[in-house]
Amino acid sequence: MPACVRYAGKWKLCGEVDVSLKFTRGDGLKKGGRYDVSGLVEAQYEPGSKDTVLRNLLEIIDPDEMDRVEARALAKTTDILIREYDQEHQFCAADICHFHKTWMGEVYEWAGKYRNVNITKNDFTFAMAAQIPKLMKQFEKNQLAKYTPCIFKNQIKTIKALAAVHSELLLIHPFRDGNGRVARLLSTLMALQAGMPILDFSLISEYKKQEYITAVQAGLDRNYQLMEALYSEIIEKSISASVE
Repeated sequence: MPACVRYAGKWKLCGEVDVSLKFTRGDGLKKGGRYDVSGLVEAQYEPGSKDTVLRNLLEIIDPDEMDRVEARALAKTTDILIREYDQEHQFCAADICHFHKTWMGEVYEWAGKYRNVNITKNDFTFAMAAQIPKLMKQFEKNQLAKYTPCIFKNQIKTIKALAAVHSELLLIHPFRDGNGRVARLLSTLMALQAGMPILDFSLISEYKKQEYITAVQAGLDRNYQLMEALYSEIIEKSISASVE
């Protein structure tokens, strides 16, 4: 399948896909597929893992153990970043890399760095790796500059901001792994800026996975309505849980 990059509101076909991957672990990538970029660390598996765990600094070979390590690190990172950023902060591309590095820095050599491999999930190809630096600059100039700090007069505008930022970041998919979790982390920080509680994403990780995937793909045409509907439910559930 040819890979896609969007310019001036559209995506163009440009080259062939290097990596073919599928969903697993919520937003994560199934460590399977074919590569023609085997010289890159990010395209390699940990020896002894039977191609189930990416090469990592901890030499972990069990995917379940890696899930636990990443989950603990993400919880710690969330706490750190909540304390690090305030309500007036305007996020930038460097912040997104900082999120990923803080979270994955002790696990993967490529943490916090833009990916050098092209990836496809469920027959949907994300932005070409070579275009990511340019696309992230555009993301910073457009969505991040427009929607952060996330302080709006009503919840509808906040939902629109969260949906647009989340969709665009996922379409770029700047990192080798962990893009969905980084995007949700950014949403959490934006929601806190808006005076909301920490968001509960179990709706999309447990109950509405396919709706979530469809919403991300709809963002290709800058149609964020499906994502807005999901965020409306996420926010409602999170607020209800916070007052119980």
